[in-house]
Amino acid sequence: MLFRGFTLLLVLIVVAVILGVAWILVSNSMPTIQHFGLSFLSNQAFDPVHNIFGVAPAIFGTLVTSAFALIFAVPIGVGTAIFLVDFCPRPLQMPLSFIVELLAAVPSVIYGLFGFLVLAPWLQTSGQPWLQRYLGFLPFFQGQFHGLGLLAAGMILVIMVLPLITSVSREVILTTPTAQREALLALGSTRWEVIRYAVLPYSRIGITGGVILALGRALGETMAVTMVIGNQASAISPSLFSTGYTLSSVIANQFGEATPGLFFSAVIEAGLLVFIITLITNVIARILIYRMGRVGGLAV
Repeated sequence: MLFRGFTLLLVLIVVAVILGVAWILVSNSMPTIQHFGLSFLSNQAFDPVHNIFGVAPAIFGTLVTSAFALIFAVPIGVGTAIFLVDFCPRPLQMPLSFIVELLAAVPSVIYGLFGFLVLAPWLQTSGQPWLQRYLGFLPFFQGQFHGLGLLAAGMILVIMVLPLITSVSREVILTTPTAQREALLALGSTRWEVIRYAVLPYSRIGITGGVILALGRALGETMAVTMVIGNQASAISPSLFSTGYTLSSVIANQFGEATPGLFFSAVIEAGLLVFIITLITNVIARILIYRMGRVGGLAV
């Protein structure tokens, strides 16, 4: 009974912290909510001089960079996990797994420095010209070569979320019952067919959970993205060469200079939007995982 009460107290503390954070964000955002309303979401100017605030480019940058990260990190991460479990030579499994997990421990500012000093200059001189030369017919690869921009931020996020997806996927794949693998092999299936029909269906819920965790980090990542995205508002366009900013980078850049009033409230409301987007993402993820579990009848 004592242990049950103690654990209940811990749960209530977590709930109280979440509600407290939500209350602080909402209460400090009320001036801009009352002044701008929904136009705060569609206004493309964040101008403290004229007290005109909007985060449309920041929302766009947040969604684009996070989507870019998942599109490339998910297949690479899951493929790496499959290789480590099923195809990697046994002497190399532990060293390679350690290296992957070590990448997750690298501070985000280090990734930001790598992006700013190495990735962005390479994109400006080689990567973006190559993309425009061969894929310039697509609207994603048109425009001036800045180096810094949405493409650089997306690539940094791919590197940052890749170890998380790989580590979670590897641990989940390892839980696949050996009997399922051996049963398909006994029926004459190839190794790829075993992975496709036994491993991935059994592991899909856990892999989805890892992807959602990676999405949460991509949506909220601040320092590394701030260092490579350019932090210059430009017209919303499909071009990945454009500079921009995310909701998190708006907070990082403006919070230190925010004066009491609409300016401070606008920065806090940007944080409130990050909180809401993350909350909605997690709710949708839980619903998706629940439905996958009910349909498949398997849970990891």
